[in-house]
Amino acid sequence: MVNNAQNIIFPENADLIICEMMDTALIDEEQVPVLNSVRKYLNKNGEIIPCGVFNGAEAVHVNIAHPSYQEGRTPQHELMSRLIIYDQIDFKKYIKENVAFRIPIPINKQGTVSGIKITTFTLLTPQLICGPTPMMNPPLLIPTNKLKVRNGENIILNLEYSMGGGLDTIRASIERIS
Repeated sequence: MVNNAQNIIFPENADLIICEMMDTALIDEEQVPVLNSVRKYLNKNGEIIPCGVFNGAEAVHVNIAHPSYQEGRTPQHELMSRLIIYDQIDFKKYIKENVAFRIPIPINKQGTVSGIKITTFTLLTPQLICGPTPMMNPPLLIPTNKLKVRNGENIILNLEYSMGGGLDTIRASIERIS
């Protein structure tokens, strides 16, 4: 019998919920819908492992046609900015599944921005942060429109996706700050 974790009714509350369905920016795995469904079964002082994530974005120059994880044989890319943390998620709180961000990104290199790189850092506990690995939350390269930029210029990243909805839900574009 196959069941969906979002439909299970638990007979009692839990002291601990462990949910390892992790993916970069929580896009391609169903951790967020599952946690939003089962969090009501967590005791008041209970814990969730992992307890949250930080998501960051960098402007890049890359030649890809669709989102691609940076694992193994990754597309070559050139970083055009520093990492900007744009979202922090606490798994004990309700998580909005459909998100939209307007992220200002300072450019630190002259050239062409044609994509973004999303990196997720997992909070195993409030004091223990795990960075990306090839098997857990590898950075995700996402193509955007192309924009010629100068060092010191700022751009805006428009980023939308559905957590747990899959890579096809990603919409990303860049624009100049006017």
